[in-house]
Amino acid sequence: MKRAKLTYEAVKMELREHKASAAVYLLLRTLVIIIMILQIFNRNFENVFLCVLTLILLIVPSFIQVQFKIELPTTLEIIILLFIFCAEILGEIQSFYTIYSFWDTVLHTLNGFLAAAIGFSLVDIMNNDDRLHFHLSPLFVAIVAFCFSMTIGACWEIVEFSVDNIMGHDMQKDTIIYTINSVALDPTNRNIVYSINDITSVVINGEDLGLGGYLDIGLIDTMEDLIVNFIGAFVFFNIWLYLYQI
Repeated sequence: MKRAKLTYEAVKMELREHKASAAVYLLLRTLVIIIMILQIFNRNFENVFLCVLTLILLIVPSFIQVQFKIELPTTLEIIILLFIFCAEILGEIQSFYTIYSFWDTVLHTLNGFLAAAIGFSLVDIMNNDDRLHFHLSPLFVAIVAFCFSMTIGACWEIVEFSVDNIMGHDMQKDTIIYTINSVALDPTNRNIVYSINDITSVVINGEDLGLGGYLDIGLIDTMEDLIVNFIGAFVFFNIWLYLYQI
């Protein structure tokens, strides 16, 4: 209990020392609390849970800095706070994921960059720790940061797939497509690709879905997320190499 109190006080001190990030944190926390109160009145308890989760996530950057004794650049810390707000509050509760088709892509690209930066920070801590008897080259650190980012991206897609299949949600947003290429459609079962082109309607149980095409169940969304995560991580990788002139 005493340790938890000391950690809490250290986190508060960390916030006070970084005035810019603290101001952003307080603003976002206030907005989240207002939204949470509105969701309670609307009896939307799933969104209330998302608000509580967001409040917890907003304190994570300061908590990590205190626990691991690292200093995140103020700009990076603000970007992380805004990313959390944009993903949970604007994306989920305000439905930006469905209103703006680019929202998910932008956040996953940014996630790739941020995860690489966090991966670099973790490796850099070990690299500068006097208790550890090794020194990693800048190139190796950049590779580890890149791989860390891709691993986080892949793990998140596993989470989305699991939630969709176990809890019946739709975190893997579906995509309307107009062409199918599949060996499963080959009537001879000889592993020959069978194509259906120019799909304009799909009928299920005698009822037209009214989508104007075929509904892909999450695969395209997952692969696009991984690709843009790769782009974000690759950008960080190249910036790091440029700074060290490798």
